[in-house]
Amino acid sequence: MGVTKELKFIKKGKGYEVKSHPQTDRLYHIQIGKEEIAKFLAKVEEKGIGVQALEYTPYQRLVISSILLDIVGEDFGEILRGIIHDRESGGFTIGLEGVTEDTDEYVIFATAVTHLVGMPNFDAMTGKYYARFTVKHTDDSDSYLRQAYRLFTLHTDGTFVDEPTDWLLMMKMIEENAVGGESRLIHLDDWKDLDKFANNPLGKHKFTYIAPPSKNVTQTVDRPTFFNVNDKPCICFIDQFVYPETIEQAKYLEELSASLESDENVVELKLPVGDLVVLNNLFWMHGRAAFEVNPDLNRELMRQRGRFVE
Repeated sequence: MGVTKELKFIKKGKGYEVKSHPQTDRLYHIQIGKEEIAKFLAKVEEKGIGVQALEYTPYQRLVISSILLDIVGEDFGEILRGIIHDRESGGFTIGLEGVTEDTDEYVIFATAVTHLVGMPNFDAMTGKYYARFTVKHTDDSDSYLRQAYRLFTLHTDGTFVDEPTDWLLMMKMIEENAVGGESRLIHLDDWKDLDKFANNPLGKHKFTYIAPPSKNVTQTVDRPTFFNVNDKPCICFIDQFVYPETIEQAKYLEELSASLESDENVVELKLPVGDLVVLNNLFWMHGRAAFEVNPDLNRELMRQRGRFVE
């Protein structure tokens, strides 16, 4: 990547270490000690907090965040929030270091992490605060989310709902017989054509977004593609669900998407099973590379996305 910056959050803490990510200096990689992860999972189990308790009793999600802080230190939460709000970065990866392969424990760990960053939104697709979904050889869905053998184009989440979607978590739960399918990411400040599209009058036009039936969202939302936060440009865009009204608008959106896809600063992130990535959804875009064809392909991901809280 062409941008080098001071990695202000690099540190060794109580049972964890924050490093520069090996694939891009935009992201950090956070490593929690195996002993600390095992202690966290054991303490959560001791308190009897399983996935169903997290789904049914929202305060338990914050309780497990507190358990994690008790083990690795209060400054851990401050580090996560600092990274995700930092315009120079806005993202990190972290994982369970092979301590467990239990996907319920993946959900528990990810929930403890996200509730240190903000508050997850209700995910209408699954009716929970998170979504788990699979990508297999065949697909009959109504969006590109589960279609394995095509490029899932760069986008932001939350385009078709009227609540803030400030951050996004993606976690790899299961992966079998998979070649390709890397997470494709770009930080807005690394996109060479940002000014060209953000300063176009259509950048401020409020486009209509409509979700397909599988999303279980019936509302329509009108929103501009570009907006400013702290005097910096942010973006809200997905090609599948935006409904332009003129040929000029359609060409603008097509050219914007094509420019993003071809930008040399797109990162193809390698995310091991049991690892997750958290991104600031206001200035990071994400997508997925195509998989190589395999009838036995099986990948499961988890998503949480939500808002910042004071």
